[in-house]
Parts: sequence; structure tokens; C-alpha cells
Amino acid sequence: MKRVISTALLSAAVAALGCHRNEFPETPKGYREFAYVSNGGANTVSVLDLVYLRSDRTLQVGTDPTGMAVNPVKDEVYVVNSGDGSSNGSVSVIDADNNTVVATIGVHKLPYFISVDAAGRRAYVANSGSNTVSVIDLDRRREIAVAGTGEQPGLAKIAPDMRSLVVTNRGSGSVSIFSVDPVPKLGEPPNTTRQQPQPLHFRSTFSGCPGATDAIILPDSSKAFVACSAGQQIMAINLAAAPDSWAAKQNPSLMTDHVLALLDVGEMPVHLAMKPDGGELFVSNFGSGSISEVSTYTNEVGSTYPIGNKPVHGLVSGDNSALWVANFGADSLSLYSIDDGKLVSSLRTGSAPDALAFSADEHLLLAADARSGDVSVIRTQSKLGPSLFTILPAGASPNAIVVKALPAKN
Repeated sequence: MKRVISTALLSAAVAALGCHRNEFPETPKGYREFAYVSNGGANTVSVLDLVYLRSDRTLQVGTDPTGMAVNPVKDEVYVVNSGDGSSNGSVSVIDADNNTVVATIGVHKLPYFISVDAAGRRAYVANSGSNTVSVIDLDRRREIAVAGTGEQPGLAKIAPDMRSLVVTNRGSGSVSIFSVDPVPKLGEPPNTTRQQPQPLHFRSTFSGCPGATDAIILPDSSKAFVACSAGQQIMAINLAAAPDSWAAKQNPSLMTDHVLALLDVGEMPVHLAMKPDGGELFVSNFGSGSISEVSTYTNEVGSTYPIGNKPVHGLVSGDNSALWVANFGADSLSLYSIDDGKLVSSLRTGSAPDALAFSADEHLLLAADARSGDVSVIRTQSKLGPSLFTILPAGASPNAIVVKALPAKN
């Protein structure tokens, strides 16, 4: 089976771009892959079929859907419904096997982002309007705990080792860090005889990061980096190592959370993209039209490069060699070669590209176009180099996109 599109779209794409359908990689029989796009202005999620490159269906969710996440273990996708501000928000659960909304989980006011742990058992939602973070049991599909944060938390991100939760507080310009209790063993019955213990324990807070927004955590869970979007800096934070870990035994200072550095980058840093190997991260500086390259090992900024008008989102390829950047103000994507340290090409998209996502094999790059209400589909590998292959419809104001692959069933 190969990726195909409708005859009309295919003819237009071939005429305009010289693309050939037989250049797409083969996919096994029964393999399915979908992109999910949250449409904030339409209260819907668009489901796009990435095998046949066509719209699959549109799902009705809650009010003002924003952040999305994929469960790494279950065939589920989650979308945060921010609500209208006067009532609490919610999280819609999408069954990716049949692409239907199967549950809605209540949280609190103005949630925007959701993070799912590596085990696929818990999710964390920052509630900007109530200065809290919600803990969701994904097995039972319900909120099990709420913890207080700083003012206007925008993001709550769980570390890969599931020991630390990092919350960025935009309103107070701070970062809150919580310890996370281990998830009960799979299949263990819930405790109905007494109140469930609080799975989050406040550990530390750090001020001095105005407009704290995006955060990223190293693969080994040793450090977090936070974008101080109201300024021109990135905060690097050491995350406390486990007391019985090798790192803590070698260096006792690693047993505590502490700020390692404040790194000067460009104006209004809004997004952080990290190489899969964790060695470097790239900062999208929305206000200065640039990207900054940061060494996560030395906590130093290597260089800052011009990239495009209002860069808003970056994505690094799986082989650590290429950085794609969405230029919100230029209706384009920039391809930056990490190995060569230079801009390789720029591709036109729909209006105001924002969120980015790769297909599972990274032969396709998807860009949610916020103003034109569609998704630009870029071929990342072809004889003629990267090119715009087609544009698929979404809904009003698409703002997040995730991809879920479903291998063929035996």
C-alpha cells in the first residue's frame, strides 16, 4: 500500500511540483496513521488520514480546544478544551482505533496544555485560570488530584523518568517543580476505603523568568530549560536526582533543584525544540526573527541566526541533523541544517503556520496554518528536495497537531 491522494489533488500536485506517487515509501497492509488537529475557532478536531492523504472526519469536542497529546501505550489521543473562561475546562479522550470521542474529563479554568507520562497512565494539565495543575488517571479517565502553582500556569510537563513535574507560571514569571509519586501497578484495584494520597508534592519554585511559557526536559530527566518569553532569556534548571542514583552519589549537589544559568537569546523566545539525543536545543525567538542554538551540556548559547518573520515553532528530525521552523509572520517554513549551521531552504505554506508534526517515518511534515484553517503537507525527502505536496482542510484557527500510527493488527 502507498500513500495516495484524490485524483484532482494528485494532478495538481504533480503539475505544480513534479511529485510522483510511487516515490512514497511502502506501508504494510492494514497499517493506519492519522494526524489530529485541534481547531480552536470551531470547537472541533480534524482527523487526517496520512496513508491516503485525505480528510478522514471531524470530531466535535469542547469549547476552544488547544493543546493535544498522544498516549505512548494506548491508542488514545487527548485534547484540552480551554472553555470560555467562565466555567471549567475539560479534556476530550479520542479512541484512535475508531476515531471517536469516548470520554470527557473535567478539569479547571482555562487549561491549555496536556502532558502524558511515559507509561501512558497519568496526564497533567495546567489550569491557567485557577492557578492549579490537575492530575488525571487515564485508566479510570478522571481527575485524581489538584495542586496549587504560581500565577497563570501555562504548561505542566512530566519528566521522562516520571519523577518530576515542571510547571511554567506565565503570570508570576516563575517555575514550579513537583515530585511525583510512582503510579500504582497496572491492574491494581483503586483504594475505595480511604482517600487517595496526593500524588504531587511541591518541591521548589524559581522566580526571575518573566512570561515563563515553554519548557523542555532532557531525555535523562536531569535538566529542564524554560523560555522566559517576556524577556530575552532561557532558564536552565537542574532537576534533583534520585537520592540512590549514581549521579547523586557522585555529586551531592545534584540532589537538589537549582538554577544553573540564565541564557541570553533573542527577543521573545516562545518555543524550545530539542535534538532527540538531548545534546542541543533550539529557541524560536518570535520577536527578533531568529533561532538560538543552546548546548544542553555546557548550558551555553552557541549562536543566534536569522531564520524568518515571527518564528513560532521548531521541530528537529530524528537523525538530529535538521531543524524545521514555522515562520508565523511569513507564511513559510525554514529548513536549517544543524550539521552545517546554515539555512538550507524556505517553503511556502498556508497563512500563519504554527504547530508542526512529523509523520511516523518523517517523510511528511505537517504544519497547522492558523489563519487559513488548513494543514500544509511537506514532503521532506524527494529527488528535488523538500517541497509542498498538498494542503488539507482543517477548521477555524488550528493551533495544535499530533500524529498517531496504528500498526496492522494480527
